[in-house]
Amino acid sequence: MIAKVVVENAAYSFDIAFSYQVPPAMQEDIRPGCRVLIPFGKSNRARQGLVMSLEEGEESKLKPIRMLLDLKPLLNEEQLWLTEYLHKRVFCTYYEAMRAVIPSGLTMKVKVMCSLGEQQAIPPEPSAAQQKILEYLKEQKKPVYIGQLLMDLGLTKNAPALKELFRIGAVVFSENVREKTSDSKIVMVRLSDGYADLLQSGKIRMTQVRKKVISLLEESPSASLKEVCYYAGTTRQTLDKMEEAGIISYYGRQIFRSPYADRHQEEQTDSGVTLEPSQQMALDTLWHLWEKKEEGSYPTALLYGVTGSGKSQVYLKLIEQVREKGEGVIILVPEISLTPQTVELFGRRFGKKVAVLHSGLTMAERADEYKRIQQGLADVVVGTRSAVFAPLKKLGLIVIDEEQEGAYASQSAPRYHAREIAKVRCRYHKAMLLLASATPSIETFYQAQKGKIHLVTLSKRYLGNQLPKVQIVDMNQSYGFDISQELTAELADNLQSNQQSIILLNRRGYHTAVKCNSCGEVIKCPNCSVALTYHHANRRMMCHYCGYSRDLEERCPNCGSELMGFNGSGTQRIEDELGRIFPQAQILRMDVDTTMSKLAHEVKFQEFAEGKYQIMVGTQMVAKGLNFPNVTLVGVLNADQSIYSQDFRGCERAFSLLTQVVGRCGRGTLPGRALIQTTSPDHPVIRQAAMQDYDGFYKDEIKTRKLALYPPFCTLCQVGFSGENEEYVRHGAMWFAREFQKKASGEYKDLPIRMMNPCEPVIARVAGKYRYCIVIKCRMEERFSRLMWEMLRAFDSEKKHKEVHIWVDLNGNDL
Repeated sequence: MIAKVVVENAAYSFDIAFSYQVPPAMQEDIRPGCRVLIPFGKSNRARQGLVMSLEEGEESKLKPIRMLLDLKPLLNEEQLWLTEYLHKRVFCTYYEAMRAVIPSGLTMKVKVMCSLGEQQAIPPEPSAAQQKILEYLKEQKKPVYIGQLLMDLGLTKNAPALKELFRIGAVVFSENVREKTSDSKIVMVRLSDGYADLLQSGKIRMTQVRKKVISLLEESPSASLKEVCYYAGTTRQTLDKMEEAGIISYYGRQIFRSPYADRHQEEQTDSGVTLEPSQQMALDTLWHLWEKKEEGSYPTALLYGVTGSGKSQVYLKLIEQVREKGEGVIILVPEISLTPQTVELFGRRFGKKVAVLHSGLTMAERADEYKRIQQGLADVVVGTRSAVFAPLKKLGLIVIDEEQEGAYASQSAPRYHAREIAKVRCRYHKAMLLLASATPSIETFYQAQKGKIHLVTLSKRYLGNQLPKVQIVDMNQSYGFDISQELTAELADNLQSNQQSIILLNRRGYHTAVKCNSCGEVIKCPNCSVALTYHHANRRMMCHYCGYSRDLEERCPNCGSELMGFNGSGTQRIEDELGRIFPQAQILRMDVDTTMSKLAHEVKFQEFAEGKYQIMVGTQMVAKGLNFPNVTLVGVLNADQSIYSQDFRGCERAFSLLTQVVGRCGRGTLPGRALIQTTSPDHPVIRQAAMQDYDGFYKDEIKTRKLALYPPFCTLCQVGFSGENEEYVRHGAMWFAREFQKKASGEYKDLPIRMMNPCEPVIARVAGKYRYCIVIKCRMEERFSRLMWEMLRAFDSEKKHKEVHIWVDLNGNDL
């Protein structure tokens, strides 16, 4: 038997399936999807691998697999297919794809251990360096991690003394393999099978406490150790003696760790929500589409409705009906900040059948939620981007809320988009995909207009509530103030009326730059091409890209002047300014700095909902999907920020953010109003967002996209290069562009491709690494994928590129 195995930490040049001999002892247990330990390369160094397939064939010259790491496959058939799909489609390695499909807590950690070999192999007259190693291992008395040995003795990885001792057998290496997280278990107690015969024999002395324990376990066949001790009024010592005597036995039961476990209620039979006629019509349309999947189709629909139109109520009812048919559902939200409200909404309706997956959970909690889904203990999965891989066996529906959000595109390998993965999973399961948004992405709305996906519209707010009245405030005459007189007056009115307000500024920190007023020098990060942001809370200047920080500069490092000034405002400064204007108000700040602790989003949003704060200041995390009935005022500061970015999606992002945040007010019985502060009051995007005119914005934007040939009229493929040596990175990008042009104009000349010249991005250096990129406009198909893989392997095979990292992003989401 031959196993086709892909290896961990593979480069593009050798990221292929290698053939290995399956030892006879393993042939009964090994399956595709199992992890194995294999000898790899000329040195036969132990590497972890994943079995992609098994086949019969000639195996005499093949290396045998050393160890089977999984007794049952870690990846099922669909997950192996997804791994292959990600590898081929988004140009990542197999192991990068596997790590996206399963939570990191389930991956294996392989440590190479070092210990003394046979006594007779130790040289009679070792060198000083060899003697040092031998004495160290003798003192340890057990295998020691090779990294620890090298660090303690100050040796390099290829130290000649260590290599020679290994060659002659005086030192041996072994592998220690373990999962990154282990199951959490509770000690359970039950009566042993032969306990009755044991008691009748009269050999066991029976005390009152022992009789109480037996009586308790006869009533309840099993109970936790803690429960037995509590109800029998005894200690663990008593139970240990009973276990030694053979009366009772211990066993472990897995408990699933989840921060939401104690909040799940019992499943309700009625959600208590009554749909309006327009919502009911939307639901009927969606249900009719869902039923069509039984005919072999896998429909995709866009639920498009103004903010506050009750889209979540519609898809909640749809989920109920899908579950009644015995099929599972995945609901994706773009931000962790939206998860608490969504979990609460679904937890009230579906109880303990809800599982949660997002990066705010610990590694162990994510692994346990994954296992609950895998074992069928949960059939409704709520989460952020990675939840799209949830291992539901019978998937009937995937819902992507706020589908336009860039957070659904992964910015690290594998660079997938959750929407694309949802599509292929729905195709695999013959399930339905539902996209929901008040401001759909241009690509999605274009497909809906062309009839490629079904469009379902909700044009009015729930219960007839009116859309907020929006005022555009011209800040050209603001004389340096961040908060206009108009917004100040509206905030004062809200405080007097005991109503809540939200202020959006999509910049964290106190000041966005520190600048010398004498020479104009801006204090920059030494590792990145960006200015340092001043944080008043810790009186430090910080980089928001690499995390570098330093004390506030008193003098200019360039000219020595003490005339240091501050530019730009962040959420910390606005919080302080509001505190000075309204000293009686309780102000909540929501940004990355205040939500670092676990479940911070949930706690703070809950406190705001309970009325402990009157004003909430925050970045874009306060702009989407949240529902606070007492919020009647929204203020937007620096609304021009996204419009003038160099990204072709700048206007789309600005329109979406403004529309979404304006929609946070007036969602209860009270009318809402919003003020947008801008220095471009006549900009069409500002005007359209103020009127909530998505259709008008779409018509203007689609013309620009067509003229400039941007999505949806092409696929944007970005090839990135990074490294510590700027010259190597630049030469690598130039080499790739030159060779790509040769291949594309030769055997692939029939493919529609436009390649732009290599260039530096706006931020040319991040975390000490220089960056270059090439943008390719193409049509994603099988042959383009083949062309790109040929180029990646060719680039990686060149020795001169070994210090340059290359990556590919088909989302075009960070241009």
